[in-house]
Amino acid sequence: MTGFNTKLVYGKGLNNLHDNCTGAVNVPLYQSTTYAFKDIDGENKYDYSRSLNPTREYLEDQIACLEDAKHGFAYASGSAAIHAVFTLFKPGDHIVVSKNIYGGTFRLINDYLKNLDIEFTQVDTQDLADVESAIKPNTKAIYFETIDNPFMKVTSVKHIAEIAHKHGVFTIVDNTFLTPYLQQALNLGADIVIHSATKYLGGHSDVIAGLVVTNNEEVADKLYFCQNAVGGILAPEDCMLVIRGIKTLSVRLDRHIQNAQKVLQYLDSKTDEIKHIYYPGRAGDETDEIARNELNGYGGVITFELNDNIDPKAFVNSPELIWLAVSLGSVESLIELPYYMTHAELPVEERNKVGITPQLVRLSVGLEDSEDLIADLEQAFAKAKKLTAVESAK
Repeated sequence: MTGFNTKLVYGKGLNNLHDNCTGAVNVPLYQSTTYAFKDIDGENKYDYSRSLNPTREYLEDQIACLEDAKHGFAYASGSAAIHAVFTLFKPGDHIVVSKNIYGGTFRLINDYLKNLDIEFTQVDTQDLADVESAIKPNTKAIYFETIDNPFMKVTSVKHIAEIAHKHGVFTIVDNTFLTPYLQQALNLGADIVIHSATKYLGGHSDVIAGLVVTNNEEVADKLYFCQNAVGGILAPEDCMLVIRGIKTLSVRLDRHIQNAQKVLQYLDSKTDEIKHIYYPGRAGDETDEIARNELNGYGGVITFELNDNIDPKAFVNSPELIWLAVSLGSVESLIELPYYMTHAELPVEERNKVGITPQLVRLSVGLEDSEDLIADLEQAFAKAKKLTAVESAK
């Protein structure tokens, strides 16, 4: 089976469903912690669920299949997956990291890994010269998000991988915003791909999970050792929720993208209220060509900067349908202010330096009727603008 949608439903194939006894069409939920040996001298594939669980194994095989990868690993969260990848490095190693990354990743790097004497240099990964000039003799990897958060700018996996391989370092990609449906980064040259499966892959705001894939045998061995030794595994029940979510990934993402396009058209008309809109593939965006060449779609997240005549807190407090919440990629639409929420971990000077201002809004467009979303945004603009006018009159 080679069709992507078929892989979403069946993973590696019908024979991988692990239930020849009943013919169940869903993967069984194996809650057992331990597995009986047939005899003391025999070898058991499964012995203890921290080491290997059949339900988790199906999910790991499934994400590997979707990414054209040899190896997949499931972790208790996206942050746990990122941490697992960073355990590949030792004191004295250096990693080149994108300037615009998720606040939780920045916290992991700045407040935890630095204590292990692992060096980091942050660069603009859209500037290839900047990336290459940051590489040192002790550099081991380049780490970036394919669509950066929150500005939605696209980094070329292909071009970064060419630089990385030229210097003998790994390319590590966080592809949460795109999923394998919109980009298969290993096929563009990445060595390791990370997903927060909490987002689009799970898709229903009901599971925290992280996934990692690679084709590198040595990396895979180290990731498995860490997964087994540290124990940050994804529980079988959570694996089931991600497996269920993945089955509908393509139809959900198609709807996310369709709704995002309609909301974009509406936001484009709000020239009095909005200073700038950030979304991949837009005409005039310097990464537009990369987006068209390396992506199969642009996802459902839109970031925009409000004009000063709109009170940002009043704006995000005003929607009646759209939830004020962090995260993204769920069936529900979510809105937030990165300055105060997802990127609050960044020092104020760093937020200001990269352009994360209090006026910046991130909107994860869900699966609701686009007309309802637009109406909700319209009334939020009216309330925030009215409040600003009242405050100015005082």
